[in-house]
Amino acid sequence: MTRDTIFRQPRHPVPAFEFNEEVAAVFDDMIHRSVPLYSEIIRRQAQLIRRFYRPETRIYDLGCSNGNLGMAVARQFGESLFQMTAVDSSAPMIDRCRRRLSGENARDHIRLVCDDICNVPLENAGIVVINFTLQFLPMDQRDRLVTAVCAALPPGGLFLFSEKIKDARDEVTDLHMEFYHRFKKENGYSDLEISQKRDALENVLIPETTDDHLQRIKRAGFSGMDLWLKWFSFCSWICFK
Repeated sequence: MTRDTIFRQPRHPVPAFEFNEEVAAVFDDMIHRSVPLYSEIIRRQAQLIRRFYRPETRIYDLGCSNGNLGMAVARQFGESLFQMTAVDSSAPMIDRCRRRLSGENARDHIRLVCDDICNVPLENAGIVVINFTLQFLPMDQRDRLVTAVCAALPPGGLFLFSEKIKDARDEVTDLHMEFYHRFKKENGYSDLEISQKRDALENVLIPETTDDHLQRIKRAGFSGMDLWLKWFSFCSWICFK
């Protein structure tokens, strides 16, 4: 796993964050050191997918990055058949995902698509996953995408998603930020790296409140929603059609 040192040296100005070759090369280290309980999220989502998967339907991973969820799903299914489409707009991420899958049996079950996730038709969807990706989309696209996900799923279909959130109360948001910075420092990031990464994400990653997400899920037409994991400003939900 290549160490993330992208923001170790001072940058003037700090460029806007993007999922380019530089980020793709260190993504695994970056996400494990930057997203609390990331491995737990992926592991439990893969188990949920295995439990609720219906034969002949398709799993969609929208914003798949380098394929961590796909690899976890493949391990859960073992020799059992499944169909999955993994989508990401970053060509470097898709390239890495393809290389990781090349030596696995999963390559026969996972179709990779390099495209905007809003452009991909959700054909025969049974389960849709969107992890830490809505937060990078314009607000109107978030509504349209989640509505499209709900419309594509059959009754009993599953929508799993994870997001970084903010709180409606400034003092709680500040507390979340304090402990998130503590988490990153415990994982070896310096104050400079934390500050420059925050600047790079300004106006790129725009979080919402848990209530914002709840209202969107209700508007989309889902029958139920459960916040199954929360760590300060990081949340994962399970939604039922």
